Amino acid sequence: MPLVLDVNTSLPVNTLAEFISYAKANPGKISFASFGVGTIAHLAIELLKQTTGIDVVHVPYRGGAPFITDLLAGRVQAGIDALPNSLPHIKSGTVRALAVLPAQRATALPDVPTISETLPGFAVSTWSGIGAPRGTPPEIIERLNREINAALMNPGIKARIAEIGGTPLVYSPAEFDAVIRADTEKWAKVIRAANIRPE
Repeated sequence: MPLVLDVNTSLPVNTLAEFISYAKANPGKISFASFGVGTIAHLAIELLKQTTGIDVVHVPYRGGAPFITDLLAGRVQAGIDALPNSLPHIKSGTVRALAVLPAQRATALPDVPTISETLPGFAVSTWSGIGAPRGTPPEIIERLNREINAALMNPGIKARIAEIGGTPLVYSPAEFDAVIRADTEKWAKVIRAANIRPE
């Protein structure tokens, strides 16, 4: 599921570049929400801060629903949210989407640029996966992988995932292991630099 950087419509910015400039001109004055400490949204905010040098105040919520409520009310000015949670509000015009965080534009928001269109090389992808206990026989792993990937390619399931802004990822077990390892290394650096501690 893609992440999206949203702002309250009262914030005087229409693009990510304008947001960065505004944040630099107003250090420490923008409340920037995520759906929790240590979540991918929080890590994306920290990576954005580290990449651009902006000084924003991270406001963690316990989930997307309370965060979007406060974004709509203007109690926070910006946030990074899961696209399915924000999509109805973006489409109704009650929040403004500045960028989606994956490397490709979201099919549900084709006119919203990716963050890398402003910040080359910056991309944040989220994914969900299915694991099995260590020691599961390889033939069971292979069968599960084959069946799950077949389900993800089912036209009805693909259409439903696309409806909420997602893209099915079809990996072999080895490819999925490589994704997990790469993301672990990437985010460990951000966590150390931001000194994020578990709550």
